[in-house]
Amino acid sequence: MIPRADTARRSREGFTLMELLIVGAVIALLVVLISPMVKEMLISGMAAKSAATLRQLVAANGCYAADHDGSYCPAQEPRNLVRWHGGRSSAASPFDPAKGFLAPYLGGSRQIKTCPLLQNVLKGSQSFENGSGGYGYNATYIGGTPADPYTAIKAANIPSPSRTIMFATTAFARGVGVQEYPYAEPYQWVDPNGNLSGPLQPSVHFRAQGRALIAWCDGHVTAELPERVGGSDYYQGDSKQQVIGWVGPERDNGYWNPNFQP
Repeated sequence: MIPRADTARRSREGFTLMELLIVGAVIALLVVLISPMVKEMLISGMAAKSAATLRQLVAANGCYAADHDGSYCPAQEPRNLVRWHGGRSSAASPFDPAKGFLAPYLGGSRQIKTCPLLQNVLKGSQSFENGSGGYGYNATYIGGTPADPYTAIKAANIPSPSRTIMFATTAFARGVGVQEYPYAEPYQWVDPNGNLSGPLQPSVHFRAQGRALIAWCDGHVTAELPERVGGSDYYQGDSKQQVIGWVGPERDNGYWNPNFQP
């Protein structure tokens, strides 16, 4: 079949300006429509990696307990030179993440993987608590007790592991942005007699699309919406602006407290 003259001429000349504009508009529209989906997929992937690290931390703490007469890892020791996430030679030194109480149970690296969601909000070197990877330990009730902050609780003394917090995604609001913080703080600090004695600065960070990732003592991980954000800020930060707060009931320190009764 012999092609028509106008078709042959058009194939030699290429696309018209109008056709190029239409193609460009279609591509731009597709980018606008697809970009939020791609971003959501990326965040979901990072959240999945963070949840996997939290499960690893619970498993490591379980292994520590198995080797230490059923007692979980201490949050820190009295000199504050060794913590669950790292160790240092002096109070003025940075933490070495390979020298914490849990290091022997974290595989060959002996270190906690940094939460990719935290890396998205950290700018520069803003942390003086490096080594925790953006995760915080329930130091008040699991890594210690109100009566003895340096001796962790025994696994057998947690009546409801499935509703007791062990680790969470955490951060601390400070003058500029946030920093790593190795403790998941309950609503209030607790005196040696177990009495609630005043507000703490919140540290549970809702960075997974408005949710915090919580690792419970039985090993499962959930994404929780905040019960409250913001609170007492002692380091010139803004916890509310950074979406840092607490999950669950406030009464009796809620899900932090192993003896909490819903």
